[in-house]
Amino acid sequence: MDRNRWNMNRAQRMQLKAFICLLGILLLVILLLGRFLLLLIHRDEEEEEPAPTPHIPVIEMFANVWIMEADEEGIMIFRDGVCESYSWGAAGEGEQDAAVPDLSVREQVADIVLTDGQVTSVTAMREKINGKILGADDSGIEVEGYGKLPLAADYKGYRLYDSLEMCTARDVFFGYNYTDLCIENGEVCGILMVKEEAMEYIRVLIKASDYEGLYHAQPTITCDVDYTVVYGAYDNLQQESHPAWEELTFGYDSEYFVEDRIWIVPSVLTGKVILQNCHRGQGTPAYRGQMELLRTEDGIVVIDEVLMEEYLYSVVPSEMPAGYPPEALKAQAICARTYAYGRMMHAGYPQYGAHADDSTSYQVYNNILESESTTTAVKETYGQLLFTEDGKLAETFYYSTSCGIGSDSNVWKTQAAPTLTYLKAKLLNRTAMAEELAVGSGTAGDVPDGGAQAAGEEAQDAPGERMRDEETFAAFISARNEDDFEVNEGWYRWSYEVEALDKEHMLEALQKRYAANSKLILTWKDGEYVSETIDGLEDITDLYIEKRGSGGIADELVIETENQKIKVISEHNIRYVLNDGATKVVRQDGSEIASPNLLPSGFFIIRTGIDNGNVIRYNLVGGGFGHGVGMSQNGARAMADSGYAAMEILLYFYENCVIENIYGQE
Repeated sequence: MDRNRWNMNRAQRMQLKAFICLLGILLLVILLLGRFLLLLIHRDEEEEEPAPTPHIPVIEMFANVWIMEADEEGIMIFRDGVCESYSWGAAGEGEQDAAVPDLSVREQVADIVLTDGQVTSVTAMREKINGKILGADDSGIEVEGYGKLPLAADYKGYRLYDSLEMCTARDVFFGYNYTDLCIENGEVCGILMVKEEAMEYIRVLIKASDYEGLYHAQPTITCDVDYTVVYGAYDNLQQESHPAWEELTFGYDSEYFVEDRIWIVPSVLTGKVILQNCHRGQGTPAYRGQMELLRTEDGIVVIDEVLMEEYLYSVVPSEMPAGYPPEALKAQAICARTYAYGRMMHAGYPQYGAHADDSTSYQVYNNILESESTTTAVKETYGQLLFTEDGKLAETFYYSTSCGIGSDSNVWKTQAAPTLTYLKAKLLNRTAMAEELAVGSGTAGDVPDGGAQAAGEEAQDAPGERMRDEETFAAFISARNEDDFEVNEGWYRWSYEVEALDKEHMLEALQKRYAANSKLILTWKDGEYVSETIDGLEDITDLYIEKRGSGGIADELVIETENQKIKVISEHNIRYVLNDGATKVVRQDGSEIASPNLLPSGFFIIRTGIDNGNVIRYNLVGGGFGHGVGMSQNGARAMADSGYAAMEILLYFYENCVIENIYGQE
């Protein structure tokens, strides 16, 4: 190889070095220039404003709200029980000015649209109807002259009188036109309960013969005067006249049922409608007012629409013997009227448009013939109702006979029970009543000013609380107090001696009460009581009252076996479970009374008989007849016999209440 070919002289080498240096400098310049350009680009990106994010408006829609106010600033609405205020928003997209306020939407049901929390649309439901409400359920409202109108899925109801509140279709006043209905697309979208005026007519569901059910198969009807049958569609009602005593039978497929309602209207106000194939204690019942027949899927419902006062003519003798003293009958009339009026405000059968039925589930109506004494009591208390001290209608519960003390409404375990503070466990004897009336009149000895009420409360509340103690109550119920108003009543004291405990019957009773309300029949499991089905009952090793309510009433019963512990809660359930269906109750006068379903009261003590560690029999020593809450009817009779007036009797049983006339008369 020729090595010399690669040899360069010094000049050549210098040229090569210069070229390489120049190339390096050029490369460095390029790199610097590139970095500079990158810095410029980055700076431009930093200085350039970012593109704005598009605004997405928040849209809210409220259906069928009540607009309370509307002015230039905005609107105030009532929605789901809460008052809310909103200002007017933009009139439309891209416009800056506020929408032109529509002040005519005040006091209207409306759909509103909010955009970013401001009102941008209001659609008032201006189509309204008014008429007599005949019935309502979750599917619709039946209005006289319009038929049954469906409820919109998002309908809302508002009570506009007194304080503004929400309501439902079941809260409207049946038989009256006190409610406006807002209509949209043929559906009820708004209910407006506009007023509450004194109601004179009550609508009573008449049960089938001997109270055997709600429905009549083929009611046969006549009148003691000429009468008219009204039937057909509302836009083509037919009227057919019939002479007195002519009988008509209305089967399910009767030609009169063109629509589902038929009316039987006597020609004069004093005429009576007679249900020929309906049996009551008096025989064949005759009813004041007009009769309405409603055809349902389950049968024909019979409704008597009658004046409240005339309704009471047949309630009072059915609930209290007509031979009782006038002041007791007047007290009963006020109680019955108050109770009925409460049902008129909150109907028991809204699906049929009936306020109550005619059985013991409400008040017994027309089971006993009218009597001059009871009718007089109703007339002399015309329109009188019992109100609580805060102006609400009182719950005037009553029962037959006390054992010398009553209880309070907590016996029923309802949510409302604790609020009924005027119903208290009180001693029902002459001394206690005289002392309370003396305290109320300010003549009770040396009670200082301001201390009278406290002294009265202590005198009456303390006995009820003391009776919660088992030994205290046992001593009370095992003795007679000659000062008690009802000491001579047959039901004042009674006994119930079960010779052979029927375990299978008790299991069946437990299962029935569990089915009725599973929260009140509990089983001990893993250290606590739980609600679960009871499939069997072992031999019972113990049976005792674990807890008593105010006045000593049985509140919690415990049934123990070797492997089970069952708790029965409420006086009604206890009375049902301990009744063996065969044993008769022996009253204090020695008379034996069959009691196939329920013990006379919850005021009793238990004594058990044990054999080989198991309860084989039990004996109850008790007193009173009924639930023990409110007015004792036989107590009222004895009070009246002692010279007390109806008002004094009522205000003893319903503490701090007042009597007022609903029709504004004295």
